[in-house]
Amino acid sequence: MRRPAGLRPAFAATAPFLSVLAATALLLTACGTEHADAGSTGADAAASQEGTRIDDPGKDGVRITSLALPSPSPSPSPSPSRSYVVSAERLPTNVDSGVSAAYEVTNEGTETLTYTVVFTFRSDDGGAVTDRTETVRDVGPGQTVRGTVRAGGLPPTAPRVTGAEVLEVTKVPAGEAPAEAGTCPASGVRVSVDKGDAAMGLRVVGLHLDNCGTRAYTVEGYPLLELLDEDLEPVDGVEILDGSGEITTGAGPDGPPRPVRLAPGESAAAGLVWRNTTEFGTAVNVPHVRVRAKEGADPVTVTPHLDLGTTGKLGVRPWEKTERQAVPDGPM
Repeated sequence: MRRPAGLRPAFAATAPFLSVLAATALLLTACGTEHADAGSTGADAAASQEGTRIDDPGKDGVRITSLALPSPSPSPSPSPSRSYVVSAERLPTNVDSGVSAAYEVTNEGTETLTYTVVFTFRSDDGGAVTDRTETVRDVGPGQTVRGTVRAGGLPPTAPRVTGAEVLEVTKVPAGEAPAEAGTCPASGVRVSVDKGDAAMGLRVVGLHLDNCGTRAYTVEGYPLLELLDEDLEPVDGVEILDGSGEITTGAGPDGPPRPVRLAPGESAAAGLVWRNTTEFGTAVNVPHVRVRAKEGADPVTVTPHLDLGTTGKLGVRPWEKTERQAVPDGPM
C-alpha cells in the first residue's frame, strides 16, 4: 500500500514548531515552580511548628502543657539574575505569629465554675510579648478541660516568643458568671463590668446593665453588692456607701436615685468609686463582687479587683440610663 504523497514533508515542516512549543512549555513550567516556591515559603514556615512539652505547676488549677512555635525559616538567597523591589507600603504590620500554647483547667472544688485566665507569652529575656485572655465555662467538680490559646497577630518588630505562663486566674460559680458576649441569659438582662479608670489614687469602675430580652426591665436606686475574696467568701470590714460623695467630689456629682425603665435594647450604668489609700492597718483587696441589679434579681459575679487600701469604704452610684445600646438577642 502506497503512502500518500506529501505526508512526510508536512511532518518535517512542523517539527521545528513542536520543538519551539516544547521549549516554551518547559520554560513556563520552570517559571511556575519558582513562583510557587516563593509564594509558599511563608505558609510552609507557619505550618511547621516546634511543639515543646512544658512541666508547669500552673496556678489555681490552670497550667500550660505545651508550647507550639513556628520553625524559623532561612532567609532566601537573592537571585543574581534578578532585582527585587520591596514596597514599604505593602509590608504587613500585624502578622499572625503562629504561636500557641495548650493548657488544661482542673476544677478541684465542689461546685461547677467558670474560669477567666490571662496567659502571657514571653520572649527569651523573660519580657512579656503579649497577653491573651480565655474564658473556660462550666468546669464541673473534679473535671479537667483542655484548650489552646493563640498569641495571634504580632507586629514584625516584636521579639520572638520562647515561653508562656499563666499570669492570672479568676473563677466564679458557673451560674453567676457574666453572660458570654452576644448571648442573653434567661433573665433577659446582662450585667458586666468595665476596666475602669484610675487617677491620683481615685478608682472608678462602671457596672453595666443591658436589657437584651424582649420585655421592659425597671431598676431603681443602687445595685446590691456583696464583696467576695479569692475563695468567694464574704469580705468583712468594708462599708458600702450609697453614693460617692464621701469618697470624692472630683468624679462629678451623683444623680438622685430614681426609677429607670429600660426598653429592650436599652442600657443603664452605675459606678463603683473608691480610693486605694494605704495608711495604718492591712490593705484590703476584693477580687470579686456579686451584683444584683435589684432586690430579687439573679446574682452575677464580676471581677473588678478592687484595691481598697486601708480606707474601708466603697461608694456606689445609682443606676442611670445610658446611650450604650445592647443588641436585643432575646432570652436564651
